[in-house]
Amino acid sequence: MRLFGPLYDRVLRWSAHRLAPRYLAGVSFAESSFFPIPPDVMLIPMAVARPQRALHFALITTLASVAGALLGYAVGYFALELLFPWIEGAGMADDYYTAVAWFDEWGLWVMLLAGFTPLPFKLFTIAAGALSLALLPFLIGSFIGRGTRFFLVAGVAGMLGPKVEPWVRRWIEWLGWGLLLLIGLLWLYWQYGG
Repeated sequence: MRLFGPLYDRVLRWSAHRLAPRYLAGVSFAESSFFPIPPDVMLIPMAVARPQRALHFALITTLASVAGALLGYAVGYFALELLFPWIEGAGMADDYYTAVAWFDEWGLWVMLLAGFTPLPFKLFTIAAGALSLALLPFLIGSFIGRGTRFFLVAGVAGMLGPKVEPWVRRWIEWLGWGLLLLIGLLWLYWQYGG
């Protein structure tokens, strides 16, 4: 079943659109507070297609993600009781409690690592607000954590540039299904082995 090839082609078309940086900012903002799809799905093809703009795209992604993190913080601070049934309904309550436990153990240092975990970043932003953590260190940690991830992703994709695109196109189905398998295994480990 071909699933990832058509998706890849669609994202490539979006990334070539003249408003693609705005779409990237919108996805980045939304992902930090409520949207389930990470901005990497747009950032990578945009950086591959226009390597000279890769770091610019990483900056857009980082700034929009931190702005979205601020919204997630506000939601956690002002409306966790209203939102929590949705978190439970989405099957993310245990992940939310894990984020809270990490904040209890390591404080705001968690924000530096949150961008690289298999847990959704939005759970960290919401938990930080619900716990009334200090806002300025939260924003600084979000900026450093998310920025490190997005600049790394965009930098690697930009270095590989258009020459990697035929290889990605050839192997996209294997890469996509392999990534889903890896995410599934990480989730199983997280739930039952960690």
